[in-house]
Amino acid sequence: MTVPEIAPIDAADAIAQGAFLLDVREADEWAAGHAAAATWIALGGIADRVAEIPADRQVVCICRSGARSAKATEFLAARGITAVNLVGGMQAWAAAGLDVTTDTGLPGTVI
Repeated sequence: MTVPEIAPIDAADAIAQGAFLLDVREADEWAAGHAAAATWIALGGIADRVAEIPADRQVVCICRSGARSAKATEFLAARGITAVNLVGGMQAWAAAGLDVTTDTGLPGTVI
């Protein structure tokens, strides 16, 4: 299966139009910095929390570089959810000048 992909700027546009941004990184990565619009469910927890992921709109999956989010995209697609993998992950998101924040609202970093 070829994993559908989306570029950071296109993902930001899709999110602004209602797509769901799913961050599948680990807790320390999330705490260091994430996209403000993201919902965090670590890759290892997706199977147990799949009911929390909307099936009625596009889901943009993101991790640090795109590898884990590709797995999440495949998992969701196999369950009938329209999902795409953000190419380059949070590294590409930040490089595109898009928001990286912490839970406290301070500027974040990608680790």
